[in-house]
Amino acid sequence: MAEFVDEYLTISEPSQGLFKDRGSKFLAFAYPVTNEQEIKQIQEQLRSEYHDARHHCYAYMLGPEKLVYRANDDGEPSSTAGKPILGQIRSFDLTNILIVVIRYFGGTKLGVSGLIHAYKTASEEALKSANIIKKTLHDIYELKFEYPLMNDVMRILKEENIDQVDQKFELSCSVWISLRKADTEKVLSKFDRIDNLKIEYVETR
Repeated sequence: MAEFVDEYLTISEPSQGLFKDRGSKFLAFAYPVTNEQEIKQIQEQLRSEYHDARHHCYAYMLGPEKLVYRANDDGEPSSTAGKPILGQIRSFDLTNILIVVIRYFGGTKLGVSGLIHAYKTASEEALKSANIIKKTLHDIYELKFEYPLMNDVMRILKEENIDQVDQKFELSCSVWISLRKADTEKVLSKFDRIDNLKIEYVETR
């Protein structure tokens, strides 16, 4: 069975790195991201801002299980750019991150090993200056119940020290709760014992 993952490392805000070799400049930009749509928007923004650069190489990793990733050489010799960038994301054990390295060509070819070193080092510099944070996945559920069940529901919330995201108390009550993913099953089984309590999954964030 795959190992259950409910926490991961990412960066809290964009960071930058720079590497120079024989006139070529490699500008690295690291961004926290959560989906491919966001990645596209950042890439378009960088392409218009640095439209005169020779190459825009990148790699990204998404999801706590790190199953979604991509590396792109953008015209550099195969595996000399995207792969070393992705290698740095892996060596820092990060996900939900995009790194774009923009190259301004200095007139002298660096060769395969020179390129690999340049893209790796520029990415590493961006990650060294980044603020790396640990995030935990939480499942959000809505509990729906009639007012007389209030005490039973509140008792479990208190016992398990559960965060309430929102609440609405009328004749019919709704409480939105945030559960750490690893604890979800255990806590929901307690709520299952309350008759006439409806539990609805909202989202994971």
